Amino acid sequence: MELLWISTAKPRVANIVSVLVVLALLSVKGAESRKARILDSFEYNAISCRAHSASITDFGGVGDGLTSNTKAFQDAINNLSQYASDGGSQLFVPAGKWLTGSFSLTSHFTLFLHKDAVLLASQNINEWPSLKPLPSYGRGRDAAAGRYASLIFGTNLTDVIVTGDNGTIDGQGAFWWQKFHQGKLKYTRPYLIEFMFSDNIQISNLTLLNSPSWNVHPVYSSNILVQGITIIAPIKSPNTDGINPDSCTNVKIEDCYIVSGDDCVAVKSGWDEYGIAFGMPTRQLIIRRLTCISPYSATIALGSEMSGGIQDVRAEDITAINTESGVRIKTAVGRGGFVKDIYVRRMTMHTMKWAFWMTGNYGSHADKNYDPNALPVIQGISYRDMVADNVSMAARLEGISGDPFKEICISNVTIGMAAKHKKIIWTCTDIEGITSGVTPRPCDLLPDQRPEQLTECNFPPEDIPIDSVKFQKCSIGMHYM
Repeated sequence: MELLWISTAKPRVANIVSVLVVLALLSVKGAESRKARILDSFEYNAISCRAHSASITDFGGVGDGLTSNTKAFQDAINNLSQYASDGGSQLFVPAGKWLTGSFSLTSHFTLFLHKDAVLLASQNINEWPSLKPLPSYGRGRDAAAGRYASLIFGTNLTDVIVTGDNGTIDGQGAFWWQKFHQGKLKYTRPYLIEFMFSDNIQISNLTLLNSPSWNVHPVYSSNILVQGITIIAPIKSPNTDGINPDSCTNVKIEDCYIVSGDDCVAVKSGWDEYGIAFGMPTRQLIIRRLTCISPYSATIALGSEMSGGIQDVRAEDITAINTESGVRIKTAVGRGGFVKDIYVRRMTMHTMKWAFWMTGNYGSHADKNYDPNALPVIQGISYRDMVADNVSMAARLEGISGDPFKEICISNVTIGMAAKHKKIIWTCTDIEGITSGVTPRPCDLLPDQRPEQLTECNFPPEDIPIDSVKFQKCSIGMHYM
């Protein structure tokens, strides 16, 4: 029995015709005894289609949940990399439980997970190579040394897709959470998916479970699409942030559902003096149709590692349920950098501790060498068209003495307070701004405009470049002969 993999990519018509001719000849030759039949075929939307395909089973992969497939994955990807300049390649992961440690992707490549495929992160620490600390952080998050490579990793890549028919990646994080709580980690815990210094990345239609730490971390990269991702982790699991764009440009996050032990989306750009020196901001980020549950953290956080700067972040059609805060800005003396031009609209919040939270005294420094004169600039923060219910405190807005957070605008916002809400429902220090049509009445540092001056806070009408990306209809098929 011969197994053939067929991929369909509209730009590669000649390749497809050639394969179909071969199939026809084989069918004629063996027509008396057997006929071709399709067992599986999938169509999916992607930024690029591929001309060449293979299955992880072609490289010795075993989906029994017990056999390590780390070598099989890396062998498959290394082999398929030969097609990077010849239409690209895709690796299919069929139904099964595929135990694996960290592996690295290649350019012009797609990793596709069947709906019943589960990538299981290995608990053998020898299958996780260590990396140097990120240059904009200067040290690891969990330990001063470096960090373990992410489960799915790539650096200096272009045109990479990690997708599927809602297949699953299970980080088996309890193993790592226990080591973290016991202080037994030599390096920072791995993430599930990370791309560094890369361009044109798509991560879509997957379920991510129980990450050891952050789930999705594009860093020093551009042109990133994260769509249709479900992320689930216990609400008390440590640092299981959902999606963390970090020193990235032109990023779109949409149609994601996240239950997390930390921020659902955390926008970052480096830590203290290391982030200032590296100097790579996160810019042009759009977040749409996000649903978040995180009782101990934020729906969308900006910082606290924001020393390279964060600018032009737009969020719309956001739902937060049983979450500590809706939008939170986290920074501190010594961070430097900036958080500017932040726009949020059409947000619905149910059962919250705070609707809005800005923190200028977050602390948590990389080391003792931060510059106490490096003050962050927080400016141009616009929230509009929001409704919340069962909220303990409307807002906690705390700037920095001598460095106020400026140009805050809140309009058309109704916050329903919980039956046992805090006595003081707005606290404001070292901030400047205006409000319009906000209930309950804001603090005096955010004066309400007179009826004749009622206005909406700004939200840019123009798209960012990532919105112009067009998808292709791609396919992958498996034939038995």
